[in-house]
Amino acid sequence: MTADIKTLLENYRQKNKTCFILGASGETGKLLFKEIVNSQIFSKITLIGRRLAFENEAYENVFQEVVDFEKLDDYAAAFQGHDVGYCCLGTTKAKSGEQGFIRVDHDYVLNSAKLAKAGGCSHFNLESSKGADKTSSFLYLKVKGQVEVEIEELDFDRYTIFRPAVLMVDRQESRPAEWLARKFLSPVSSIFPTALSIPISSLVKAMVINTVMEGDKKVEILENKPIYNLGKLGEN
Repeated sequence: MTADIKTLLENYRQKNKTCFILGASGETGKLLFKEIVNSQIFSKITLIGRRLAFENEAYENVFQEVVDFEKLDDYAAAFQGHDVGYCCLGTTKAKSGEQGFIRVDHDYVLNSAKLAKAGGCSHFNLESSKGADKTSSFLYLKVKGQVEVEIEELDFDRYTIFRPAVLMVDRQESRPAEWLARKFLSPVSSIFPTALSIPISSLVKAMVINTVMEGDKKVEILENKPIYNLGKLGEN
């Protein structure tokens, strides 16, 4: 980690900001939480999800809010008082069916963003996908693109979209298609690390580094290669 990045982290730490993470029980959210805890850039971290992200561990200044995403307006208080929000919610059509996928990746995400905005969040970070496009003929990419655009319309002070390619991670849940993709892409990624995939560790490091950089762009879209490059800056 360069001296400049360490300075940025320290300067941001002094701002005494707070954050929430949506989907901290998932693969990205889980690792992002650990990265944020290790960075110590927030004075308070709130994990918001449909279940507890952890039960047998204790962290200082970390709080968990269990919500029902079908009745999210009833849990508006969970979204109050955070400076920064990270959304790592997501499912698959194979796991949840077409309507279930749309409900999670569009409805839950958008409704959460609305409550975050109303609760005072100034910087919203969205984990999206490479190829996200509201005009796409592929459901997954279309839904991702639609929610990107609709969150932009909420007019956050700062809105960052991360579009990683295939995440290189060993998931706890079974996703055969992703397993095959990782099996095929592993040798490719060792030579061309940003061509078709990205290590999940690079994504979460990039999310933290980008936060403390506090760029002047109101809307940022980070594609796979810039995400990877940012992640490298966060390595020791």
